[in-house]
Amino acid sequence: MIRIVIADDHAIVREGLKRIVSDAPQLQVVGEAADGTEVMQRVRELDFDVLVLDLSMPGRSGMELIKLAKAEKPRLRILVLSMHQETQYAVRAIRSGASGYLTKESAPAQLVQALAKIAGGGAYISAEVAEQLALGAMPGAAAAAPHESLSHREFEVMRRLAAGESVTDIATGLSLSVKTVSTHKANGMAKLGLQNQTDLVRYALRHGLIDAG
Repeated sequence: MIRIVIADDHAIVREGLKRIVSDAPQLQVVGEAADGTEVMQRVRELDFDVLVLDLSMPGRSGMELIKLAKAEKPRLRILVLSMHQETQYAVRAIRSGASGYLTKESAPAQLVQALAKIAGGGAYISAEVAEQLALGAMPGAAAAAPHESLSHREFEVMRRLAAGESVTDIATGLSLSVKTVSTHKANGMAKLGLQNQTDLVRYALRHGLIDAG
């Protein structure tokens, strides 16, 4: 039996995932979490095999939670289930310690397959993500792009800004203060060497951080 904890801040999403898992006899949901604090409580209190984690959780970012959970339980397997289809997010999640990455648009059968593969010690990622990870590990690999030096929270803020969200909207979406988001924005612009919103949009498009459409 593969024991699972589901972490997502939307109750309806957790219920949907539990229904999918309940149809697979080898899978059992033993706990759930609605925010970063609850995630770490479950990690410390429960004995389970796979954490299904949404990246956009209130409080700590999903990337931070991956590292914290792995620090507590190095053998814990983590499957990120995210609304973000961008390869950049998947690569960051895997580098942080996740064993797999699925978008929320994936078919239920894919979720069951991913959980089984990850619990068995494997990885579940797309061919594109595998290629990016391999290229980055090769001798003589190209120098990292400036955005790879951003913290996970800075990366999220800069991507949302480039997509047209306001600082206030981002603060609400990430459960952060406007001041904190503004600080991340300032730090991110400095690290990327950008002067204004137009520069940021051009950078994001050039590096595939947002869709051209």
